[in-house]
Amino acid sequence: MEYRRLGRSGLKVSVLSVGTMTFGEKVEEPTAIRIIHQALDAGVNVIDTADVYAGGESERIVGRALEGRRDKVVLATKVYMPTGPGPNDRGLSRHHVMQAVEASLRRLGTDYIDLYQVHRFDPEVPVEETLRALDDLVRQGKVRYIGCSNWAAWQIAWALGVSERLGLEPFVSVQPRYNLAHREPERELFPCCLQLGVGVLVYSPIAGGVLTGKYRGGEAPPGSRGYQNPSWQQLRLTPRNLAIAGAVERFAAGLGRPPLEVALNWVLANPAVSTAIVGSSSPEQFAQSLAALEWRLTDEQVAALSRAAEAAAGEAGG
Repeated sequence: MEYRRLGRSGLKVSVLSVGTMTFGEKVEEPTAIRIIHQALDAGVNVIDTADVYAGGESERIVGRALEGRRDKVVLATKVYMPTGPGPNDRGLSRHHVMQAVEASLRRLGTDYIDLYQVHRFDPEVPVEETLRALDDLVRQGKVRYIGCSNWAAWQIAWALGVSERLGLEPFVSVQPRYNLAHREPERELFPCCLQLGVGVLVYSPIAGGVLTGKYRGGEAPPGSRGYQNPSWQQLRLTPRNLAIAGAVERFAAGLGRPPLEVALNWVLANPAVSTAIVGSSSPEQFAQSLAALEWRLTDEQVAALSRAAEAAAGEAGG
């Protein structure tokens, strides 16, 4: 297993992380625990969850899976999304952050969180208030590092400036969506992260399975994420995305490798990326992601695949 520093922090993270958004809903607990143990046995040391995944059940499952192995894991969770009906049961106010972290600690069955991430930017709360609350949690020992998810480059730069000015704990990471069909982070976010020393935990590296080739022809096979989910199909199975998936499939065929491995390798080749969060519905599926680590695309292949995807998107009108 390869490990990379998370930004300028001293924390080392495996290049693959376990995503748990479907644990407790699509993936039942026994299977989820097997996936986590399989990942740990392979050297994966990052488990990423959130307080709202499966209404908190994802955190509970992760906590039970880590019994006896907690000290070997970089445990990451998030705060921001609504966790109740009240006006203060959401967002990044000190009130909600302090309540949410205690609830997450209980569900996870631990007395500290390695990486506590704000799930979204909150325009209604002064960033100073959020950062002071997070800094307090680090000083209390309940949180070891802090990060953000789905923040823009300017928001991260602003927050880091505030942290430096006030002497507060800085963000060490950001979690954006990034894959061959969604390359927006390359424009501003990744250059910002490389310049300012912010680590990147990529989610959706294979575009929710679109880049594996299983949605060939725009049809969602039974058991897939898009099956019986018209809104997901409308959002993800666009002509542009399917064209890019076709380009990946053709490129992979030329290498004699599965499209999943090629798409994941392409993400990990970006120098800004610290780790890729992969979601799996079975140990067999997670094993496919692990297989991608047995080889690497060359710089020339990365560039060629980028061009092929761009050309395919252009021909599809995207």
